[in-house]
Amino acid sequence: MPKLLVVSLNFRTPDMTLRSVQSALRAMQGLDAELVLVDNDSGDGSFEAMQIELDQADWAQGAPIRLIQSGHNGGFGAGNNIGIRAGWSDGSKPDYVYLLNSDAFPAPDALQKLLTHLETHPEAGFAGSYIHGEEGDPHVTAFRFPTLWSELEGAMRFGPVSRLLKNKSVPVGVPEQTQPVDWLAGASIMMRQSVLDEIGLFDETFFLYFEETELCLRAARAGHQTHYVRDSHVVHIGSVSTGMKVWTRIPQFWLDSRWHYFSKSHGRAYAIAATGMHFLGGLFWRMRRVLQRKEPADPPHFLRDLVLHDVQAMVRPLPGKRKAVAPVSGNTAIEGITE
Repeated sequence: MPKLLVVSLNFRTPDMTLRSVQSALRAMQGLDAELVLVDNDSGDGSFEAMQIELDQADWAQGAPIRLIQSGHNGGFGAGNNIGIRAGWSDGSKPDYVYLLNSDAFPAPDALQKLLTHLETHPEAGFAGSYIHGEEGDPHVTAFRFPTLWSELEGAMRFGPVSRLLKNKSVPVGVPEQTQPVDWLAGASIMMRQSVLDEIGLFDETFFLYFEETELCLRAARAGHQTHYVRDSHVVHIGSVSTGMKVWTRIPQFWLDSRWHYFSKSHGRAYAIAATGMHFLGGLFWRMRRVLQRKEPADPPHFLRDLVLHDVQAMVRPLPGKRKAVAPVSGNTAIEGITE
């Protein structure tokens, strides 16, 4: 039986994380699997609270679970890398690694479905689940890689252009069957350890967002597909740690991640062109919004923030691995996120 390592990353949501971990343990039954829970330097007592629960709760006694501290908060990718590098408790590497968000709850057979799919589809390096909300509402988690045309289409929000560029749009929608996709959101994704050994782990320059996009792109360029597995079901609440649903200004870390993705993956000239396409599409949308009295679709000052950021990024390097403080809304800040 293949060895599986489940990685759960916590940042200041200990109660929800432990609920997610219990769901994961149920889904691990019958598998040769261990779970490593990484506290991403929460600094609010999360680590101590989870340690007490794991020491005392009946459900945790004898369970194949370890709790470790990251020691610093480098973001989503860096935190998951710590869990991946931890490996199995005996020091060996697993055959597969499964990443599960702290606000995600797999069905009892969700992990088995992903594992079976990867075992029977050697062309797939990564496999991810069908994600839905608590009320059963499907979440869009399957995507195409961003391009110049997707930047234009997404920013314009204009039906005729979207229909013309329908095969360039980043969101694929919610596939009704298992199929290859370009990349998947990282709430529930299983990866071959051999592929990670070949292409490397998450790029820790990304604090949050675009890290799984870039990882899947590296896998694709190395000849490994990413598959959306429709019969692996996972409930996901979403944006619990990030505060994304209440953003009133686009955070610096999102802008940094977008620029780093395009410039690293396609070169600086392409990154500049992508921003230009987004700017043109954004101007068109804003003219329509004024003429047709439409509601805003972006956070305030988004287009200006994007352009100013990328103009500055042309002449200065982005910070590398760092402990980041990311503005979310108003004077609120978050020092780390699990996504």
